[in-house]
Amino acid sequence: MAQQLVPRALVSTRWLWDATRAGSTLKSNIRILDASWHLPKTGRDGWREFKERHIPGAFYFDLDGCSDRTSPYDHMLPSADQFSEYMGKLGVSNSSHVVVYDASDLGSFSAPRVWWMFRVFGHPHVSVLDGGLRAWLREGHPVNSGKEPWPKPTEFQAKLDKSNVVGHEEIEEFTEKRNFQLVDARIEGRFRGLEPEPREGIESGHIPHAVNIPFPSLLTEEGLEKSPEELKRIFQQKGIDLSKRLVATCGSGVTACHIALASFLCGKEDTAIYDGSWVEWYMRAKPEDIVSEGRGKTL
Repeated sequence: MAQQLVPRALVSTRWLWDATRAGSTLKSNIRILDASWHLPKTGRDGWREFKERHIPGAFYFDLDGCSDRTSPYDHMLPSADQFSEYMGKLGVSNSSHVVVYDASDLGSFSAPRVWWMFRVFGHPHVSVLDGGLRAWLREGHPVNSGKEPWPKPTEFQAKLDKSNVVGHEEIEEFTEKRNFQLVDARIEGRFRGLEPEPREGIESGHIPHAVNIPFPSLLTEEGLEKSPEELKRIFQQKGIDLSKRLVATCGSGVTACHIALASFLCGKEDTAIYDGSWVEWYMRAKPEDIVSEGRGKTL
C-alpha cells in the first residue's frame, strides 16, 4: 500500500504541464492550488503575488482563511465541516487529484502544510509540485495573472484523522516520558535561541528533548525534494527511527509538514504534527520548559 501512495506525494513540473495540456485525460480531474504563505516581517503577500503571477488554472488557497478563527494561534486546523465547505467552493471534490505548490524562493515552504491538511482530512489524492513555482518558471512554463474564473462549486466530504494531530497536553507528556520522537523543522538559529522568532512577543528556543532538522536541509539547491535515500540518511544522522512514532513541530505548524512529507517519501505515512507548535508551547510553557541559548522566557 505504501509503495502505491508514495509516488503521488510529489509530482514534477513536467508531469503537471503534460497533465494539464489540451487532450490530456487527466486534465479534467486535476485541481491546482497555490498555497503561498509567508512569514510575518517578510513583506510578502501570497494573495497579491498570486494575482500577479500563478500557474494557469490554479486557485488560491488561503492558509489563514481556511483555519480555526477562534484559536489564539495562527492558521490552526479548521473543523472538518469548514474544510469541506472551503474545498467545495474551490471546486475540489473527493475524486479530485489536488496539486499544491507555493512561490517560495526555496522551492517549497507552505505547500506541504496544505498537502498534510488534505491527508489529515481523509483525502489521499494530493501531491506537492516538486520545486514549486520556482521550478515551473525555471523550465519556461507559462503563467497567468489576475484571478481565475471561479470554479463550479462541488461537494467535498472531510473526516479528520485525529491520530495525526498532536496537542499541547501530549507534548507536555513527551517532555516527561519521551514516549515518541519530536522533530523541530525551524532553522538552527531559532531552534537554539540564537536568532529571533518572526512573531512579536515570542522568543526563540525549543521544546525539551526535541531534535532539530531544519526544513531547508530536505531540499536541494534547486529547491527540489531530496531523494528518499538522502532523506533517510538525514533522519538516521539525527538519530530518528522511522519505524517508531514521530511528531513534527516548527513555529506555527507550517514547515513541520516538510518533516511529514519527507518521512512519507521514505515510506512512513503516519507522522503527526503538533499544530500549535512553538508559538503555543512558548505562550503556555513555564520558563524552565524553554530550552534556549539566548534569552529564553522570563516571568
